[in-house]
Amino acid sequence: MTQPAVSSSKADRGWFGHPRGLSTLFFTEMWERFSFYGLRALLVLYMTAAVAKGGLAFTAERASNIVGWYGFGVYAAAIPGGWIADRLLGQYRSVFVGGVIIAMGHFSMAIPTEATFFLGLCLIVIGTGLLKPNISTMVGALYDTDDERRDAGFSIFYMGINLGAFIAPLVVGTLGQKVDWHVGFGCAGVGMVAGLIQYVVGRPRLMPALQRLGQTEKGAAPTTPTEPWWHFTRDEWNRILAIAVLFVFSSIFWGAFEQAASSLNLFADRLTNNRAFGYGFPSTWYQSLNSMFMIFGLAPLLAWLWIRLGPRQPSSPVKFALGLIFVGLGFALIIPAARIAQQQGVLVSPWWLVGLYFLHTIGELCLSPVGLSIVTKLAPQRVVGSMMGVWFLSIATGNKLAGFAGGFFDRMPLPTLFGAVALTTFVAALVLLVMTPWIRKLMGGIL
Repeated sequence: MTQPAVSSSKADRGWFGHPRGLSTLFFTEMWERFSFYGLRALLVLYMTAAVAKGGLAFTAERASNIVGWYGFGVYAAAIPGGWIADRLLGQYRSVFVGGVIIAMGHFSMAIPTEATFFLGLCLIVIGTGLLKPNISTMVGALYDTDDERRDAGFSIFYMGINLGAFIAPLVVGTLGQKVDWHVGFGCAGVGMVAGLIQYVVGRPRLMPALQRLGQTEKGAAPTTPTEPWWHFTRDEWNRILAIAVLFVFSSIFWGAFEQAASSLNLFADRLTNNRAFGYGFPSTWYQSLNSMFMIFGLAPLLAWLWIRLGPRQPSSPVKFALGLIFVGLGFALIIPAARIAQQQGVLVSPWWLVGLYFLHTIGELCLSPVGLSIVTKLAPQRVVGSMMGVWFLSIATGNKLAGFAGGFFDRMPLPTLFGAVALTTFVAALVLLVMTPWIRKLMGGIL
């Protein structure tokens, strides 16, 4: 069936100067991330808590490895999730079905048995694999390829991610630590249901994006491509190679950053004095710092900066290198605190973690939304969902690396562990800067 003509995205400025559909995807992702980060804040703490305190009494090594494998699965599932959208369901339906499965997973974990706990983790892996790559693909489809608002749009979309991630530890984390672990898990599922309701109501705003993706007015799957997926031009293969190179450096970044769920979460819970202004607070609240910095300053600042610089802004590989540098600086900062805590046997000030998460937030904003944007610009249109799934495999790999590193929390001096992480990211940034001219050539002039 012939698709109706799609007007230029530049004419759609109905939501803070961006396409109206961005608001629908913003709030859908906000609630999905509320459920995800609420669970993430509790996982390692629940699994290492004593049975008498309602936990599973796992060792830090076992719990960190499970968190790593869970994180790997959540993002690796984006590969079949992207393929299903490209070939069967389309992006709109994939996001909806994925959200339903995620909610089922959280409600399963609300039942206090070990079997339902692991069943819930598996369901969330499957559901996120369907939702995560395809909602990002739709964000990219809101804009024409030459629309300079695209990177800024992803930065705003990232604010939705972080609004949910900011609220989740304060609500879900507090309920889990102060009331009952399983009440927290169930609360995360309620957030996902709220996101689904908002997504269905806002579907009409997404029609321009779905039309650019070659889908029908009801959001059905696109027509099957007439050529095999591997019939690319040389320029297309060069761009895919550029994505593959950036994939490696993205994996290294996330291997450091995602220790927020393992080693840094344990550091906050066991070695930090969790008091402010004379009042104690749950250790899960540190998980909100990253998002707080984004929402209340850094994300709008960088979104404005990229628009302000326009064609003069740093290239995507340089932004990636900046991300690696800042995540390394965060770990370099925490080394003295780790030495004080372990050698002197005292609880350290919360300000060490505040500083770390501030630096990590800058690094994340330099790399993560830019990575999502670059995939939607470089990937051939007929496999953009699958390529987005491949991109999320870099985050999956990073999560597994982070879980592996977190397993050394009780087996290695923390200054040594954190120092090794910092050194790895600094070296990776230097290598990437050296490779930048070649990568830009592969990208074919795309910033």
